Amino acid sequence: MKKSRFSDSQILAILKQHEAGVPVAELAREHNVSTALVYRWRAKFGGMDASLMKRMKELEAENARLKKMYAEERIKADLRQEALEGKL
Repeated sequence: MKKSRFSDSQILAILKQHEAGVPVAELAREHNVSTALVYRWRAKFGGMDASLMKRMKELEAENARLKKMYAEERIKADLRQEALEGKL
């Protein structure tokens, strides 16, 4: 996954500016990002504070780790099944 140029606190500061009434187009120009990215941040992080944002990122990382672990175990189970079928 690509690393963001902006830290969590910077993203929250940009979103706070938007909540204060600064238009999205102006924010996008000021921070050299697309308007779509600002809207994506708003959809994903809107209404969060720094601790919630950190917790969400931790959960996303844990979820990715668990998905990888599951995929590896599934491959092992499939190999075991193929080996059993070959011996019968």
